[in-house]
Amino acid sequence: MPRILGVDIPANKRVDIALRYLYGIGPSRARIICQRTQIDPGLRARDLTESNIAAIVKVLQESYPVEGDLRRQVAQNIRRLIAIGCYRGSRHRRGLPVRGQRTKTNARTRKGVRKTVGAIRDKTTRRVEASSRDEKTAAAAPKEKEAPAKE
Repeated sequence: MPRILGVDIPANKRVDIALRYLYGIGPSRARIICQRTQIDPGLRARDLTESNIAAIVKVLQESYPVEGDLRRQVAQNIRRLIAIGCYRGSRHRRGLPVRGQRTKTNARTRKGVRKTVGAIRDKTTRRVEASSRDEKTAAAAPKEKEAPAKE
């Protein structure tokens, strides 16, 4: 497995596919990198020579923010939005969708697991809940003993 910028790329995949395992490199950038380094995109990653890997690393370092630098940059941008108090920052802070998606339904990825809020609709269930709640409070309250009266 060749190692590029601290990431092991899969050896049995084509170079243009294997480069996508780097954070910040997608299909189009992978093709551009292969063109600039004059590496055949159909070549398997295990067949890359040291000079090919060095050329890829050089192009990546001089042209594109990838991996840790890009993650840091994205996190900094989000912190800046939160700090200036803009609408997008407030959506990030609340953990809601940022780009105008609906939230009445869906948005479960950002909002998390559903938390049911509201009353129980069935009357019999409501009575059972109320009686069990009364029993619990009665059992939890300590019984007061009467102190003997001093005369």
